[in-house]
Amino acid sequence: MVNSRSDGWHDVVVLMPEQFNDALEAVLAVREQRTVVLNLSRLTPELAQRAADLVSGGVHALDGQQQRISETVLLLAPAGVAINRITGTDQAQP
Repeated sequence: MVNSRSDGWHDVVVLMPEQFNDALEAVLAVREQRTVVLNLSRLTPELAQRAADLVSGGVHALDGQQQRISETVLLLAPAGVAINRITGTDQAQP
């Protein structure tokens, strides 16, 4: 199901998989034009890395984008959604 909102906004999904196979939901959500915050902290470090690799490949195949937010959190976006990271040094001083 593709979100058909025409106002420029779209759904953001937060996923916290408890099993390796649950991470596939992130790729399916990106395929449905949803942005995903994927928190892998409930997986062991080894499974979290495997899940990150799986999701990364799937999102790349869909021409999507990804950004690592922290050690266990990824931001995944479909094609056409820009991910811009602003750091403290990028912000204007008052």
